[in-house]
Amino acid sequence: MLNRRHIRVKVMQTIYAMHQSKSDNLEKEEKFLFYSVENIQDLYLIMLSSLIEIKKTEEVFLDKSSKKHLVTPEERNPNKKFINNQVIELLSESNSLSIALENRKINNWELADEYIQILLQEIKKSDFYEKYMTNRLNNFEEDKQFVLDIFTEIIVPNEKLYEYLEDNKLTWIDDIPLVNTEIIKQLKAIKENSEIKIPKLYKDADDKDFVKDLFRKTVLNEGAFAKEYMDKTPNWDTERIAELDTIILKMAICEFLKFPSIPVKVTMNEYLELAKEYSTPKSSIFINGILDNLVKEFQANDKLNKIGRGLM
Repeated sequence: MLNRRHIRVKVMQTIYAMHQSKSDNLEKEEKFLFYSVENIQDLYLIMLSSLIEIKKTEEVFLDKSSKKHLVTPEERNPNKKFINNQVIELLSESNSLSIALENRKINNWELADEYIQILLQEIKKSDFYEKYMTNRLNNFEEDKQFVLDIFTEIIVPNEKLYEYLEDNKLTWIDDIPLVNTEIIKQLKAIKENSEIKIPKLYKDADDKDFVKDLFRKTVLNEGAFAKEYMDKTPNWDTERIAELDTIILKMAICEFLKFPSIPVKVTMNEYLELAKEYSTPKSSIFINGILDNLVKEFQANDKLNKIGRGLM
């Protein structure tokens, strides 16, 4: 689930928070970094389980409606196509998902069921819901497309849900797109009668090590890395360079000098993208110029000890 770019974002944000709080407790901040990363799994489980909770809420509604004193023929014999959706059934019956929800103690929708009600009402007002419910027969491919429509058209863009998630954990703001993309990819790949499996947070042990190594090597060498670019900014007052830009520069220099297996071009591209997304409008141009000059200097001084072909 977690990619290297998002790891870089998490490390960048943690170092920025350290600077803002003037903290020098490396172990405490590293613990918070891993806590922030691991919470991505919780966000994934909350978002995915919303589909199950929406279905359960509709099921309760139909049951209560059928037991009213004055019941209509439609309420007595409701169209159960939605609650019988085969994809949501697969999610509901997934041992992997159930165990993960229990292990991570995910009970958000028990405590905040009003958001499930909001989402359900939005679904029932949609054109694709009306079209889906024109018959009572469940077809797997149609069921899958309907769930994708629910997720992409109703759940993902819902502002009230976004505000709830933001209030729940501030670190989730940048994680939401990553998690939503993973869930959409997973929903598209579901096959009939297949087992729903929870993706691993880290692709492999190397990625988990990368979190710790990038954080520690950048923080422990900040002074040395700053000296590398000080004389490369003749038209800039170093005191006025955006705080985030200095962190991005130090992280990039760290990768140049301390991570032999990461290609220079990958590092350049990744940090220029971070600058575009998180810093000032001119930051990417500024950072690109400095990093370009540094790479040339490092190459001339034989400081880029990259391993493998094509890594320069």
